[in-house]
Amino acid sequence: MYDLHTPCCFCKEVPLALKSDGQLDSGNGAIGPDTQVQMAEREAEPEQQPCSIESHPQVHVTGGEPHPQGHITGSELFGYVGIEAVLDQMRRKAMKTGFEFNIMVVGQSGLGKSTLVNTLFKSKVSRKSCTPNYEEKIPKTVQLQSVSHVIEEKGVKMKLTVIDTPGFGDQINNNNCWEPIVKYINEQYEKYLVEELNVSRKRRIPDTRVHCCVYFLPPTGHWLRPIDVEFMKRLGKIVSIVPVIAKADTLTMEERLEFKETIRHNLQANGIQVYPQREYDEDAEDRIRNDKIRENIPFAVVGTDKEHQVNGNKVLGRKTKWGIIEVENVAHCEFANLRDLLIRSHLQDLKDVTHDIHYETYRVRRLNEGNGGGPVNGSLEKSDGESQL
Repeated sequence: MYDLHTPCCFCKEVPLALKSDGQLDSGNGAIGPDTQVQMAEREAEPEQQPCSIESHPQVHVTGGEPHPQGHITGSELFGYVGIEAVLDQMRRKAMKTGFEFNIMVVGQSGLGKSTLVNTLFKSKVSRKSCTPNYEEKIPKTVQLQSVSHVIEEKGVKMKLTVIDTPGFGDQINNNNCWEPIVKYINEQYEKYLVEELNVSRKRRIPDTRVHCCVYFLPPTGHWLRPIDVEFMKRLGKIVSIVPVIAKADTLTMEERLEFKETIRHNLQANGIQVYPQREYDEDAEDRIRNDKIRENIPFAVVGTDKEHQVNGNKVLGRKTKWGIIEVENVAHCEFANLRDLLIRSHLQDLKDVTHDIHYETYRVRRLNEGNGGGPVNGSLEKSDGESQL
């Protein structure tokens, strides 16, 4: 019976076998005494590590610890590879297909929701603006209405959907006035989930999920109302909420700062999650950038779609007897900060948080219900809309 030794793959040594009588055998014949002496001297020498090849950092040795994955920088490449061209490919594809962004505005009537949306996108995109012969009527219940537009700027196309919530907070009894909004958001998640579970899926699933909810606070100058606390506490778990102080030009600068500080204290005291959440910061750079945003929440904004001449330049502003309030001037209001957050710096992150956090939470819950015998495909039941309350 022979006890075989594993050959060395690096040094190409001939495997040796040890016979039962103590003699070494190479497989081609017995080894004489001189060879045994040489082997003994080799064994007495310090053990040498097998030769390694540094240009192959991913080589693994059987029975040992795997080598860490190699990191090759640009200075170590033999020449130009063209990896950076992937960004150009992604850009061309994005410009060809475009992308979608769905924003919901919530607040009682008269806070300037439609005007602010028009100011954000510098076009008539609100439901009120694009509806001919529009008449302002307060509905008896909350009725969600959406309108979609395709906006193109420098070759980039975006399908914008604005969801309005007329009737919210306008009744004498506002109990459970948030339920239709919760149900609508969950229905959009359900539609996306059903499309994902289809055997023959569409190449590109239509995305009607709400990516951001801008909540308008009345400029009372005091604190959050009970309806504000209840709405944001319930909706903050299923959608990204960005609170704003509407018509901030009705407050003095001192009143505005005090109101903002009171609201931040109310949000923290009630455990309300508003965007951007601290736990979603990916690295130190995101944390520093988002901390500046969190320090300014809620944004005190002013909206208008009218231009005025200021120092020879046309600016968006509201003209009063004392002067012109420039909408895009950070010294007058924080509209520019809100626009940068929603469009210029965090638009893609809002979509990512919707897909990776809020939708994923909904999907896991629905699939668990399916495993327990509940329906997965089909329309959302009433109990599902109330489960978040």
